Amino acid sequence: MEVSEESSKSQLVTKKVKPIEATPESFKEYGQVIEASPDGEEFGPQDAQLNLSQGIPRFYIMHLENRPLRFSTITHHANVTQCLGAIGGGEWYLGVAKPSILDSKDATGNDSAVKSHCGHFYVPPVVDEVHVFRISGSKFIMLNQGTWHAGPLFKADWMDFYNLELSNTNVSLLLTLHSYCLRIVLRFEGV
Repeated sequence: MEVSEESSKSQLVTKKVKPIEATPESFKEYGQVIEASPDGEEFGPQDAQLNLSQGIPRFYIMHLENRPLRFSTITHHANVTQCLGAIGGGEWYLGVAKPSILDSKDATGNDSAVKSHCGHFYVPPVVDEVHVFRISGSKFIMLNQGTWHAGPLFKADWMDFYNLELSNTNVSLLLTLHSYCLRIVLRFEGV
């Protein structure tokens, strides 16, 4: 980890990470990588295993601009899976950490446990447990319920993504955001 002085009162901590190519095997702890399959193929484990039971599904095209290859906050959705994919199959990146939602009984006595404004308990992800994945080509990712994520991030000026989540996923009452005290910035190396 590199540390550089930001001001006399605080420090900017930079962690360089090398992206991992998102494959069904490399991404399985965080969700699924879904690739093209023949039309008419029956539903199976290679298909997105969705949980959209807590509300009305929302499928839309998300236009994003200026999403450089760094982040200092990470979020999770405790009650829903989420699918993301680049329209046109461009190259993009996503920071992720394993889900860390706790039952209320497991949170009791756990000094690391935090109660979200949504009411659930979680343990904030440790910076060293955040990994960055590269997603390219005609595939999309499905994030498991509770998977921490930052992005999509990309080199282009803008990209369009299709996004499948709940209609209220990003309502402040359902969105849990963890900030690394706005002092830690993850930067990618080798891209």
